[in-house]
Amino acid sequence: MFSIYRKEIVSFFSSPVGYVVTVIFLLLVGWFIWINPGEMNVLDGGYASIDSLFFIAPWVFLFLVPAVTMRSFAEERKTGTIELLLTQPVSEIKLVMAKYFAALTLILISLSPCLIYYATVYWLGNPVGNVDSGGTWGSFIGLFMLAAAYTSIGIFASSLTDSQIISFLVAASLCFFFYAGFDGLSSLFGMRSVNAFLITLGINEHYKSLSRGVIDLRDLVYFVGLSAIFSGAAKLKLQLSKR
Repeated sequence: MFSIYRKEIVSFFSSPVGYVVTVIFLLLVGWFIWINPGEMNVLDGGYASIDSLFFIAPWVFLFLVPAVTMRSFAEERKTGTIELLLTQPVSEIKLVMAKYFAALTLILISLSPCLIYYATVYWLGNPVGNVDSGGTWGSFIGLFMLAAAYTSIGIFASSLTDSQIISFLVAASLCFFFYAGFDGLSSLFGMRSVNAFLITLGINEHYKSLSRGVIDLRDLVYFVGLSAIFSGAAKLKLQLSKR
């Protein structure tokens, strides 16, 4: 499993994919936080906060995470190496997990420079350190869990096809639906209980909960469960491919 994980990491950074993903993410987020005038701009807002990062990042991840994961299994299918992988003495779930953690590692590497934004706002505060550290770290945890869920969805989408474009489109669509789709569905019903239930099925509700700085076990269970469901679905697709 570790050899496959290492191979994936090396392949990411031996091609432009890893660098492009990191640079695009940092440029987009940096543009909205520091340059583009408006409410999201830290300097214009006048508050020692990087809440705009945690508002923008889930939408940017809708495209960047599928771009990272689209090649995971789709490329193996297209080149014909998937048969070789499936005949190795590695179980399907370990194969899925190796691909999953490799993609998640790249996304975390892309996210880690954002700590510089936090440090900058921390020192720009008046007085220094006048920032909601609890809420900020809770938001980082929420963003990590969201990235983990997106990654599992992307790995599943990649296991379905040998086309990276189709994998990207399926993953982006599923990520969007789980992030905002249930909120939209809830507006179609007049019953509060039904609306509340539909909202809890979506990623956005649990992400916002963690972003408040309160680490609720229910939110963590949701993200872990969602990641496990799509990772298990990818494993099942690989098992069916062996037949």
